[in-house]
Amino acid sequence: MNEFNEYFKSAFTVDNVIFGFDEGDMKVLLIKRGEEPYKGKWALPGYFVNPAEDLDAAAKRVLGELTGLRNVYLEQVRTFGAVNRHPAGRVITVAYFSLIKISDYAIQASSIAQKAKWHSIARVKDLAFDHKEILQACFNRLKWLVRARPVGFELLPPKFTLTELQHLYEAILETELDKRNFRKKILSMNLLIDLDETQEGVAHRPARLYQFDKEKYEEFLAEGFSFELKESKKKENPLRKNASPSFP
Repeated sequence: MNEFNEYFKSAFTVDNVIFGFDEGDMKVLLIKRGEEPYKGKWALPGYFVNPAEDLDAAAKRVLGELTGLRNVYLEQVRTFGAVNRHPAGRVITVAYFSLIKISDYAIQASSIAQKAKWHSIARVKDLAFDHKEILQACFNRLKWLVRARPVGFELLPPKFTLTELQHLYEAILETELDKRNFRKKILSMNLLIDLDETQEGVAHRPARLYQFDKEKYEEFLAEGFSFELKESKKKENPLRKNASPSFP
């Protein structure tokens, strides 16, 4: 079997792209690396897969060890295998992503992570390895999903306004949406329950409050849908600069 020796000299890692929505801003969870290579650089929460470990289990373990996040649903996006992506040798990484409500989780850095912190995606600069490319690929995946099925409602409070919902979609799609068209489209889906309540303690005119219909939500998840909206003005995405084509 010696003829296969060269094929067993590659290592595998998993990298987790965890998105959150906070105060109208899409954010990503990054760690500050405490070991070489790229010690002191911000990076995605990722590390090596153990020899007797499957990929999904590794992704969950690594995320928990580096950030303290556990019981997070992770979806596999794609594999990155450029020959020189890791200075130590041939390392192939599998990227996972998730969308969580920031307020529901406590972040605790440990292991090789000196820090773990939420960063505005619009302000992310250089990252370790090819992690900026990985981040862009997962963000593209999220944009595709938001048009294919009603993801994201779990990021909002139990009761929300149509404006808050629109701001969520605008943050993900990086574009300004036509207010009238957005409301007409979202209400026509019968995905929301009108609570017959309005905001309290706000300086402006109180807006009506809604919550999403979980049964309809599950139907949409199973069937899929097309959420095409009229857009106003594209926002510049710094991640796109020099980014490679990515999924989907």
